[in-house]
Amino acid sequence: MLVLLPPSEGKASSGRGAPLKLESLALPELNGAREAVLGELVELCAGDEDKAREVLGLSAGLRGEVAKNSALRTAGARPAGEVYTGVLYDALDLASLDAAAKRRAARSLLVFSGLWGAVRVTDRIPSYRCSMGVRLPGLGALGAHWRTAMDSVLPEAAGGGLVLDLRSSAYAAAWKPRGEVAGRTATVRVLHAPTRKVVSHFNKATKGRIVRGLLAAGAAPKGPAELVEVLRELGYVVEAEAPSGAGRAWSLDVLVDEVH
Repeated sequence: MLVLLPPSEGKASSGRGAPLKLESLALPELNGAREAVLGELVELCAGDEDKAREVLGLSAGLRGEVAKNSALRTAGARPAGEVYTGVLYDALDLASLDAAAKRRAARSLLVFSGLWGAVRVTDRIPSYRCSMGVRLPGLGALGAHWRTAMDSVLPEAAGGGLVLDLRSSAYAAAWKPRGEVAGRTATVRVLHAPTRKVVSHFNKATKGRIVRGLLAAGAAPKGPAELVEVLRELGYVVEAEAPSGAGRAWSLDVLVDEVH
């Protein structure tokens, strides 16, 4: 099982660990594309601060993020699973999983990123600010930049099993499962049951809880249909829509009344 996650805008500080080693990141075939983004982002943020804030979509109150980006090559790095914070990652709570579940997380979770493309939760990265929606002056839109690199790498990373896609739309644009891989991919929406609308907090928190539940249970569904059964066994109300044709993903709606 491969689980595709969005990152979080909020991130923990880098700390005092050893700096980034690009060659140590998973999916090394992405390193050329990573270096291109890293190089331009560091140069941008080491120059005109106002221009950098405009490109990155940052308010004046977030000017510290520009300085942080300018020092990415020397800043301390820590596991991505510790860097990413926010509602989804709080609900996932990787740190409190038992050892077996943490090993499963290391194997199966892949976090998409405007800067790194995609990383494992064990990959050591510095804290940064660069969303997938950014358009860098030289490289252009990051979603398009990553699409070519991802198309040649992600199908192999997906292996032969289930792909559980929990990404937001901006990050989903960086790679779309196709063909045979799409047929064993499940996308998930979390709907507030009384209104049947997506509510950001419900959506993010429930996705984090779903991933935690799968990891803690040691669940290994081989495809979307088995995933539906596993989620129901875990207590979720799930409505599933099988694809109408080849090369399409399953769509799952998880209905929740409230998130504790």
